[in-house]
Amino acid sequence: MTLRTHAVLLCVSLWPMAARAQAPAPSPSPIPTHSEYVEVTATRIPEPADEVPASIEVITGEELESRGATDLRSALSLAAGVDIAPGGDSGPAASVPGFWGLTERDAFLLVVDGVPWGGAFNPSMTTLDLHDLDRIEVVRGAAPVMYGATSFVGVIQVVHKDAGTSKGRLSVTGGSYGSGAGSVSAPLPDWAGFDSSLIVDGGRQGYKDDRTSFRRGHLLWRNGRNLAGGRFRFDVDGTFLDQDPASPHLRQGPALSTLTPLDANYNPDGAFLNERRFTISTGLDRPLGSTTWSSTVSFSHSSQDIFRGFLSDAVAPLSPARGVRETIELNDLYVDSHLRWTASPRVKVVAGVDLLHGNADAKGADFDYDVDTLGRVAPRVIEPAVLDVGIDDRRDFGGLYAFSEWNPAPAWRLEAGVRLNQTIEERGGEEEANRPAGEPDAGEQTNTKLSGSVGLSWTAWQQGPDRLRLFANFRSTFKPAAIDFGIGEEEGEGEGALKPETARSYELGLKARGWDGRLSFELAAFQMDFKNLVIAQAINGLPALANAGEERFKGVEAAIGLRLANHVSARATYSFHDAKFTDFLTEFDGVPTQLAGKRLEMSARHLASAGLLYAPERGVFGSAELNWVGDRFLNKRNTALAEAYATFSASLGYRQGRWEARVDGRNLNDNRAAVSESELGDAQYYRLTARRIDVSASVRF
Repeated sequence: MTLRTHAVLLCVSLWPMAARAQAPAPSPSPIPTHSEYVEVTATRIPEPADEVPASIEVITGEELESRGATDLRSALSLAAGVDIAPGGDSGPAASVPGFWGLTERDAFLLVVDGVPWGGAFNPSMTTLDLHDLDRIEVVRGAAPVMYGATSFVGVIQVVHKDAGTSKGRLSVTGGSYGSGAGSVSAPLPDWAGFDSSLIVDGGRQGYKDDRTSFRRGHLLWRNGRNLAGGRFRFDVDGTFLDQDPASPHLRQGPALSTLTPLDANYNPDGAFLNERRFTISTGLDRPLGSTTWSSTVSFSHSSQDIFRGFLSDAVAPLSPARGVRETIELNDLYVDSHLRWTASPRVKVVAGVDLLHGNADAKGADFDYDVDTLGRVAPRVIEPAVLDVGIDDRRDFGGLYAFSEWNPAPAWRLEAGVRLNQTIEERGGEEEANRPAGEPDAGEQTNTKLSGSVGLSWTAWQQGPDRLRLFANFRSTFKPAAIDFGIGEEEGEGEGALKPETARSYELGLKARGWDGRLSFELAAFQMDFKNLVIAQAINGLPALANAGEERFKGVEAAIGLRLANHVSARATYSFHDAKFTDFLTEFDGVPTQLAGKRLEMSARHLASAGLLYAPERGVFGSAELNWVGDRFLNKRNTALAEAYATFSASLGYRQGRWEARVDGRNLNDNRAAVSESELGDAQYYRLTARRIDVSASVRF
């Protein structure tokens, strides 16, 4: 019997047990008021983030509102060691986070209100919504054992306000390049005993890039009520997204091409990246004696419609390009059931079972066309009448997990987690359909592996709110290879599904607070040894994914924060990342090349940020932020070096009573550096979006 079957049977058996148990309803968790307060991602137990022996940051919704953060890049601009590249292959509404020197759209775990957002496939960045947030939690390093085979370098959890706790707010925004948006969040009248709240938002965002924009509508309906001595909840989330994609900039030799203008768009006329995503999630949290039982079930369906193209080369006056027409249907099911025992002040235990199930069906066709090298005219292309390339993929990531904390003395904390993983993947396409009878199916993989973590922290000194804690941890995990459903996927995978990625990481650091808790300082050093990293490369002229031997990631990350009187706070961060291949033999133009000692492409060694925020309850408020990214190589052979760059952002506003008006400027120095590499266009790079200014007004009711 598979772990998937065990997960379903355990959830079914526990549900009636929870419904029969009689116990008082748990009190709601307090809303955090400082960035060092409650987190749940690392342990599933609400507790102060600085007590956990890992690198964790919690950014409150109040802080995000004061800074005018409306997307992930602005929200995490002052997070240590994190760099968020806007846009990418998924369209202008997306982003590509980087942790520990690895910038890949599928290398981290995105969680929204306790549910992996994107399921067993890639994080669904385009449908992430940051309205009416309680907080964002950021964990650097591998995902905790409670989330399984999903991430090596980081976890981002977005937590919305609980049902019925939202304060009514109406906002309208207008900005650069014909952008405009509106949103409303409000508590709803109680119905059938449910507390309820609604978030509705939508609008258009334009860009300086030719023919580039997106239009999005989003709805989140949150509900919760006391039921059978516990708390029952369900959410409905829907996103409507139409994108007009930008073009990445082609590299020729050691530098980006000078034949192509900065904001040129080489997509065919009428190009689109459209998505409709619907998610429903439900759960029950209730006491069972001295234990709390929690279960969550979530299902999502995503329908993606794609018509786009990429340059193959830049030659005047017409350049060759290759396009794709594709439809992708994705279904995700997430089931988690766990018990949480926290009755003892010295020992806490979490144990449970979970399942991530994903089913995908992609159909497409590619085509060739020519485009004006200067991008002055969008080429008219007749869409392929027959989508003759098929890719289907079924994934089951299941696991049994246990996690415990032990405090043998007030100054010491030891934690350990273990997980038994079973991953099953069945991948097919046109080649699999024509496989001779009796030949092994290279698209099927089953992996049963242990993963785990150990952490230790020691409070070396404490006086009132001031303290010094040292911590260390070790994590071992693995992750099945990503799939991006590119048309070249089948052609590039002559041996079927790729090998799973595996990693072992070590982290050592300190967390300190002083000056009556107003000054905070964190420092951490890490090393991660990685095998079978999935990278993008061209195979037979088409984009595909491949395993990349062995790599080593190591570095140091530091952050300092200061909270002063009169609503003033400041923060600064610095990170050094050294990400290198240690053994990777590949071919370039038919020549075998060993890349050991080369830095990973798009991995900057140095990151730094600084920010100042003035946020009184009334009157003038504002913020200023500076981000600096060091030089990085654009290619694996390290022959194309991109220079370091900096961006400056600022906001200014006025609030009085229920009203607020503000102006927000992003990338005010208009830097257009290359920030992420395309996995679909060979040797092509997305640039920073141009300077933009937004004016907004809001009222609370």
